[in-house]
Amino acid sequence: MLKEKDLEVLRQALKTGSTRKASLQSFVEALRRLDSRYSWVGIYLVEDGNLQLESWVGEQATEHVTIPLGQGVCGYAASSGETVNVPDVNKDPRYLMCFSSTKSEIVVPINGKNNVIGEIDIDSDKVAAFTRYNERFLEEASKVLAIFLERTE
Repeated sequence: MLKEKDLEVLRQALKTGSTRKASLQSFVEALRRLDSRYSWVGIYLVEDGNLQLESWVGEQATEHVTIPLGQGVCGYAASSGETVNVPDVNKDPRYLMCFSSTKSEIVVPINGKNNVIGEIDIDSDKVAAFTRYNERFLEEASKVLAIFLERTE
């Protein structure tokens, strides 16, 4: 059973910002607080055939602020429209290293009316950090984001 109260926390976070970017920043911060295994949380948006990092929270910035569609785990998820849960990034050749501490990653597409408009990207410093529950919850969170993004474009 998904925690509706946690989804409501994310909905409320989107209402706190005075700009679209500020609202997305509030969202990633709220999402990271929901699970101690989330070491880095980012939102990428699709622009001109690339994923552009829009908002993030974590110990440090990533060098991957622009990722071509189809490249890496993020680019694959955006191209396929499927959630990608990588239990051990060292065993996945698609992984683009951001941080040496990252052990697992989950990427969830944000689906617009006709196509993928972005994605949620989460890293963890624990191997196999993300469960089926995380996948389902983040897929619901991506729907919350899709509604917000389409309303504010």
